[in-house]
Amino acid sequence: MTKNGLTYADAGVDIDAGNTLVERIKPAAKRTARPGVMAGLGGFGALFDLKDAGYVDPVLVAATDGVGTKLRIAIDTGVVDGIGVDLVAMCVNDLVCQGAEPLFFLDYFATGKLDLDQATTIIEGIAAGCAASGCALIGGETAEMPGMYDAGDFDLAGFAVGAMERGATLPADVTEGDVLLGLASDGVHSNGYSLVRKIVDLSGLTWDDPAPFAETSLGAALLAPTRLYVKPALAAIKGGGVHALAHITGGGITENVPRVLPDGLSAQIDLGAWVVPPVFRWLAETGGMQEAELLKTFNAGVGMILAVSAAQADAITTLLQAQGETVYRLGDVVAGEGVTYRGALL
Repeated sequence: MTKNGLTYADAGVDIDAGNTLVERIKPAAKRTARPGVMAGLGGFGALFDLKDAGYVDPVLVAATDGVGTKLRIAIDTGVVDGIGVDLVAMCVNDLVCQGAEPLFFLDYFATGKLDLDQATTIIEGIAAGCAASGCALIGGETAEMPGMYDAGDFDLAGFAVGAMERGATLPADVTEGDVLLGLASDGVHSNGYSLVRKIVDLSGLTWDDPAPFAETSLGAALLAPTRLYVKPALAAIKGGGVHALAHITGGGITENVPRVLPDGLSAQIDLGAWVVPPVFRWLAETGGMQEAELLKTFNAGVGMILAVSAAQADAITTLLQAQGETVYRLGDVVAGEGVTYRGALL
């Protein structure tokens, strides 16, 4: 029988490069270690001890997400150091809305041809996001898939698991008269980028051009990572009086706040209560967007909204500000359905 001598590398998959990547990222993963972690990277599965993490009667909460078409900007500009933070944020910011503390994170990185430096930078960003959120990066998968991705392209997915003690699940006890507090975003975060890219095309600008709304390039401004709200939100929950949290992602304020309100209750929001970042004004003006569309697509400058007890609203505001958050008093929970707005955003 004739042997052709082909190897997996001849087919475009470099196992040695994958092994090298694992060794490169072990120090970054190690920096995310927390109570409960039982083993390092490299096994067939990742172990976590809930008892060692301090839980008595835990309920687990899981979330998974990606970065969306924001990746296209990262790929086209070569600026990939922040998208790992985006990946983590999109998962752990959701977990904390259930009242859960993020415990551990796993990532999935797929590409046509593994670029060790690029992959290392991305996963170090993931580790940085995990460390800032108090969760451990305990595993993941790197898939080299020639023929599935064009040269230079890649995709990311993340999976996070958190926990809370039984009976502590949010939302809970949301009532008429609760105060709505908004936490400022750091920009567009990781939603609506298909529209963002279309607006940039309409503008005629390139990613390297100066941003009309910031003192940096357009690409760099739009790649500002999603803000991580976990530690401030957990501190507020622990302090008492927090009845619900809504992570403002796809669907904007209009679609996300009603997800945490009981039937018969509505969010009444004052559109003049916060400072709208210049990026959203530029997107709206350049794309000819209506205010309602902006509020249903982007976070508009508010990345997390809390429904809190009116009696404790001032104390919770002070606590969140001490945690480094910019806090806006947006409005109140009232009788009704959905979200009603007063005033003007733009």
